[in-house]
Order: sequence, then structure tokens, then C-alpha cells
Amino acid sequence: MRFITVRLRSIVLAAAMAGALGLGCLTANAAGAEEVYMSGTRSLPIYCVDRDDGKVALSFDCAWGVDHTDAILTTLAEEKVRVTFFTVQFWAEKYPEYVQKIAEAGHEIGTHSATHSYMSRLKEAEIRSELASSSEAISTITQKPVELFRPPYGDYDDLLIDTVNAMGLYPIQWDVDSLDWKDLSASDIAARIVSRVKSGSIILMHNNGLHTAEALPIVIGTLRSNGFTFVPIGELIYRENYTIDASGRQIPKGSA
Repeated sequence: MRFITVRLRSIVLAAAMAGALGLGCLTANAAGAEEVYMSGTRSLPIYCVDRDDGKVALSFDCAWGVDHTDAILTTLAEEKVRVTFFTVQFWAEKYPEYVQKIAEAGHEIGTHSATHSYMSRLKEAEIRSELASSSEAISTITQKPVELFRPPYGDYDDLLIDTVNAMGLYPIQWDVDSLDWKDLSASDIAARIVSRVKSGSIILMHNNGLHTAEALPIVIGTLRSNGFTFVPIGELIYRENYTIDASGRQIPKGSA
């Protein structure tokens, strides 16, 4: 098993060296990114964070099933890495034992909505209901407040982002998409991530991707060897005195 992991890691490193690193937060693989390229006046979620300390955040969206979740949690525990999970309300209510297990392992949990709808199609009252009920469902299990929100499908508009902010939540996207939901191989998933990560990146993965758990130790090991460290999104972002540029990068005020 160790030989396979080392072999896969060498393949990933070779692929990463061949890949081109993007300069901005928004990449062609990020859902909804094409809309943001067109305008710098939109209300934007946080795609990545402007920082030079090598910190990055792994995140896992939870909406369908738990088949591979234990393997992911085992790797995270072995590697001593804390991450952020975004759970849909119906997932949290169906698998409360996993919500509790995730929280007890020291991971952060944000809401991924109540119904996994395209929320740009909702009215403000409907948005508020989705955010309030999903946050309450999570907090009831964990006894911890929910502070982060990720829109399903990466779909948003000004009303959604403005409402999320008004409710005291931080809207979170990603700048590195693993595409693990497409059932890519472990080496392909890892290569996509490693070739795109930079300091301040937010990495999108899924708790029930077919090869996500297999890719995870390769991702962690390779990024660590490249000087990166891992924190939950709540520890990656700035909580106040920041701006978000047209690429979705969160920047502390006063930075050049």
C-alpha cells in the first residue's frame, strides 16, 4: 500500500510540474467563475485569501451518502489535518451521527443550504429560511454556531451574497476544484489539486466522491512537501477589515 501511495505521489508531482499555475483566484474549473470574470461590481463570495504564509484549506461538501466518509476522517486524523465540511440540511438530518463525528474530530462545519437548490432563483425570504433552518439543524447536533455558507452548485447572485452577509455568515466558494464528483482517478484528482494550489487557496472536494478518500493522503503529503499547511476555512479567512477583489480574493484592508 505504501508503494502504491508513493508511486501515485510521484505521478502527481510530475503532473503538477507540467501544469500551469493560475495567477488569480478564479479558474476555469470553478462553477460560476465565468460570470465573475465579466464584472468587478458584483457581490462576491470568498474564493481564496490573500496570504503568503502557505496556509490552505481543504473542504468537503456533504449532500449524498456517507460511503467514503469514514476513510476520509481516518486519513485526516492520521495526518492531523483539520478541514471544513459543508453539509446540506437533509444530509445532516439523515446522518446526525456523522455530523457529530465530524465535529468531535475537531473539524469545522458550515451549511450547504437546506435543500441543495439553485439559490440564485430564490427570493430573500426563501434564502433566509434555507440558511436559518440548515444552520439550526447543524447547531442542534454539534452545539456549535454555524459561521460559513457554501452555495450549492457554486450558484449565486448579488441578493444571495448580500443576504448571507446580512445574516452574519461568510459566503465561501473555492479556487481549486478537484472534480472528484466526476469519479476521476485518485492520481488525477491529486494532480488537479496540487497543480493549482497556492497560498490562501480553498480546495473543493466531496465526502462521497468515489476516489476522494484514496486521493487525500497523496494531496496532503504532496502539498506538505511543497511547504503548505492546512487549516479550516474559518482560520484561513479574515473576519473583519477586508475587501474582496474582482477575482474573489479576500484581501485585508491596507494591503498593497
